[in-house]
Amino acid sequence: MRKFAILILVFFLASCSYIPFTKKKSDAPSSAQTQKKEEKMEKIEETEPKPGDIKVIDGIEYIYARNKKYMLTPYEPENVWIRKDQYSPGIMESMLSGGMGKKEREDLEKRLAKLEEELKKKGIAPQMVYPYQMGNLPPGMGYMPMLPIVAFNYPSPKMKRRVVVMPVIDETNYKEEHMGELATKRLISRLENTGTIICVDPNTINVQTTLTDPASMKTLNELYGVHAVLKGTLSDIYTSTSKIEGKDDRETSFAISKMAIEVYSTETGAILKHLSGRNPVSLTREKGDMSSEKAKIKAIDLSIEIIAEDLLRSILFLDWHARIASIEEGKIYINAGRLSGLEKGGILEVYSPGEQVVDSKTKAPLGKIKGNYKGELEVFELFGVDACWAKAKKGSNFSATDLVYLKKE
Repeated sequence: MRKFAILILVFFLASCSYIPFTKKKSDAPSSAQTQKKEEKMEKIEETEPKPGDIKVIDGIEYIYARNKKYMLTPYEPENVWIRKDQYSPGIMESMLSGGMGKKEREDLEKRLAKLEEELKKKGIAPQMVYPYQMGNLPPGMGYMPMLPIVAFNYPSPKMKRRVVVMPVIDETNYKEEHMGELATKRLISRLENTGTIICVDPNTINVQTTLTDPASMKTLNELYGVHAVLKGTLSDIYTSTSKIEGKDDRETSFAISKMAIEVYSTETGAILKHLSGRNPVSLTREKGDMSSEKAKIKAIDLSIEIIAEDLLRSILFLDWHARIASIEEGKIYINAGRLSGLEKGGILEVYSPGEQVVDSKTKAPLGKIKGNYKGELEVFELFGVDACWAKAKKGSNFSATDLVYLKKE
C-alpha cells in the first residue's frame, strides 16, 4: 500500500504543469535576450536628442534647442532642430537661466568635439552658409553681463554701420536725476559693444536743421557716411521699495521703465522702424543701499535689451557705403578705414550718387538706386582713426562726391 501511494505521488508531481519555486523555461529570459534588450534601450536613449545636441545634414549644422513658438502657438513642441547659423538662446531663457551651467557647458563642448572628430573622419567641413554676428552686454552696475544676442545675417557683414544716437528724451518723473542722459549712454554702450556699430557724436556734425529733417539726413548719408539716426524716448519709470521688519533689515526694490526708439534711414529720410520695450519687473530686484537707483538702472538696461535684436537688425540690413573725401596726386582718400572694418587690399566699387525712388501710389521713399558705375579702387593704406587711401584699379574720372561700396565676393 505504501509503495502504491508513493507511485501515485510521483506520477502526480511529474504530470503537474506548475512546480512551486520554479519557473517555466519560457519565463526565464536568456542572457543573450537580456543583452539585446539592453542594447535596444541604449539605442533608443541615444536617439532621443537633448537640448544643445548638434547634428549635421548635408554639411550644415543643426542644434536641438528650445522652440520660440512653444506655449505661444498650439501643438508646438518644446524643442526643435534649428540651423546653427540662425540660432541663439532666447532673451527670456537667457535672463532666467543666467546662462549655461558648468556641467552643461562641458557636456556641450564634449559633444562638439566628438562631432568635429566624426566630420574630420568623413572629410566633411561644416558650412556656415551666412556670416553672423554675436554681441554681448557690457558688464556694469545695471544688467547682468555677457548676455548673447541673436545671430542673424546681413549685407557687408565685415563693415560697421555709422549711427547717430540723439539724446534720449526724458519723459519720466525723475528728470532731476538725468535719467535721459543715463539712457543715452547705456544705449550707445549697448550698440558699440556688439562690434557692429560706430556711434557718431551729433556735436561733431555740422548741420543747420534738426537731424531727423530729410535734408539733414541726406547730408548725413552722402557727406558723413551715416546710415541711421536713432531718436529715443524714456518714459514710465516706476519703483517699488519695501522692507520686512524683523526678517530682513535691508530694503528691496523693483523698477519698471519703457524705452521707445525711432530708427530713421538716412538714405530715404523716413522712419525705418518704431520699437518700444518694457522690462520684466521681476528681473530688476535689488537689495540694500541704493537699491531703488540700482533697480532703475537695471530697468533701463532691460528695456533696451528687449528691443536690441530688432534694433540691430534694422540698422545692419542697411547696406554699407562710404565716400571719396578727396583726390590728390593719384591718391584717392576715403572717409572710412580701420574702424569701419576696411582692410589693406580690399576692393571698393565706385558709383556716382543715385536718385531717390518714390512709390507712385503711397509717395513713400523706397531708397536710392546706385548711380553710374565708375570703376574699382584697391585700399592701399589705412591711417588715422577711420580713414584710408586707395589706388584706382579700374576706371577713371572719380570725384569727391562719389560713393564707394564694398565689392561682394
